[in-house]
Amino acid sequence: MPTQTATATIEDKKRLVRRLAGSGRGFAEQYGFPVTNNPSSLFQLLGLAVLLARRGDFRRALDSARGLRETGWDSAARMARSLHADRVRVLRDTGQRGDVDALADVLGDLARTVVQRYRGDLRRLRSAAHQDPARERAMLAELPGVDTSVVDLFLRDAQALWREVAPVADRHALAAARRLGLGRSAGDLAGLAGSGESERLAWLVGALARIDLEKRYAELTG
Repeated sequence: MPTQTATATIEDKKRLVRRLAGSGRGFAEQYGFPVTNNPSSLFQLLGLAVLLARRGDFRRALDSARGLRETGWDSAARMARSLHADRVRVLRDTGQRGDVDALADVLGDLARTVVQRYRGDLRRLRSAAHQDPARERAMLAELPGVDTSVVDLFLRDAQALWREVAPVADRHALAAARRLGLGRSAGDLAGLAGSGESERLAWLVGALARIDLEKRYAELTG
């Protein structure tokens, strides 16, 4: 039995895009992580991306990111000064499973490296890359715990600020786009969001990722 009927016309697609992007918030902002161009916000986005890339319920990743922030480790500099045992405790208390010790190591190494290379400010990475998207991706992937999937998750939201990296869509957003008949690539979604509209694209991609993760297709296709 089919689970979805593809959006039929371009007008139908644009109508759905307006509905999805109408909140004016991307993935992270919908869950309480503001996307602003400052060192603390950008580091929180990167840490959230590392947590979201792990297997398991995405809500656990959100809970852990909130727990780390509420403990006071809301920037690379503060996370870098945290103790391994304290990071382990917070991660376990917020529901992390598996090798939590290794995850705590990764987060500490990530914070220290961002401090050492970029004085805690990922905007310096962007400047060092001369706002070249390929170079930005490569330099992000050189950080501890950051692979291509983490880069996609980070840039999914950061493209609202770092416009040169657009279009970016993670695998969950693309899964939802295919199922809803909105396209099969980040480029397809960018065409629907509008030329040069990287912020609106970030809102659209974030909404699609949430729909796939929360399995909310019925409310759109029912």
